[in-house]
Amino acid sequence: MYRFSIDGEEWILRFSPQVLIETDEKQAILMSLLHISKTLAEFSHGNAFIMFTNKIGAIVFEVARIPSFILTVSNIVPEENWYVQEKNSFKPLK
Repeated sequence: MYRFSIDGEEWILRFSPQVLIETDEKQAILMSLLHISKTLAEFSHGNAFIMFTNKIGAIVFEVARIPSFILTVSNIVPEENWYVQEKNSFKPLK
């Protein structure tokens, strides 16, 4: 769990138990969030969003504002598990 501040608001970043990543990857996720810090204030309680990174993959976040500002990394999907729709079928992104 990490604590950070954006415009005077204290946030908590936590990771679901099924998300097994190294400490350096967790810190990279935190740094990525700081790049979009102004946007975080726009998310309402119960919203979710995805960030795509070259190193980690698709990172799924859930937003909670009650009882405090909490972002939970609920899952990470590596790029080899991404699929894209083409007409009536799906194929791997890469």
